[in-house]
Amino acid sequence: MPALPSIQGLLFDLDGTLVDTAPDLIQALYLALAQFQLPCLADEATLTSVASHGSLGLVKTAQPQQTAEMTETLRLALLDHYHTVNGDAAKLFDGIAELLAFANKQHLKVGVVTNKPARFTRPLLQKLGLTPQLHSIISADSTRFRKPDVQPMLLAAQQLQLPTNNILYLGDAERDIVAAKNSAMPSAVALWGYLAETDRPEAWGADIALQQPTELLGILSGF
Repeated sequence: MPALPSIQGLLFDLDGTLVDTAPDLIQALYLALAQFQLPCLADEATLTSVASHGSLGLVKTAQPQQTAEMTETLRLALLDHYHTVNGDAAKLFDGIAELLAFANKQHLKVGVVTNKPARFTRPLLQKLGLTPQLHSIISADSTRFRKPDVQPMLLAAQQLQLPTNNILYLGDAERDIVAAKNSAMPSAVALWGYLAETDRPEAWGADIALQQPTELLGILSGF
């Protein structure tokens, strides 16, 4: 494993890294499909694997043969239903609570950088009781461009008041690792997240690959 610089802050992707949001997203998808009397053509495991790709990825997986117009109609319906179910079944991944407690004890600054819009991000974090622990919350609409662009990463670093090379970014998608590398942040790929069978996280260039969040405790203890 490559040597890391001194880590003074942690930034997390949200869906599939910090929080298991797939149950809520899939429920919203089922409601959208039922609204238009359409079947779901994918099993739940497959849907979970694409949950990090958001509403469009879920709709395309559930109804791959739909027209672009109907796909967008289903996507908007999914988002409408997600307003209702957001946070109902979502929960922290195993080991995240311990990692956050450790970060607090070590006075590490913590934040979230997600491509989820703020209208979903902030209510979810509030419902899970995470907001008071976070020094930065960057959503899809916080900056002009989303990940893998560097804008949200740099804004988060500014809010943490830390140099980017002292912030470790954790994510479960290739765009997360690309955004971190382009921002000069060390990165960790969250292998507990929403990875599809076709994903090759070992090729993304992350500094660390983590099977569980608690694996990071020993690494951070060295700083």
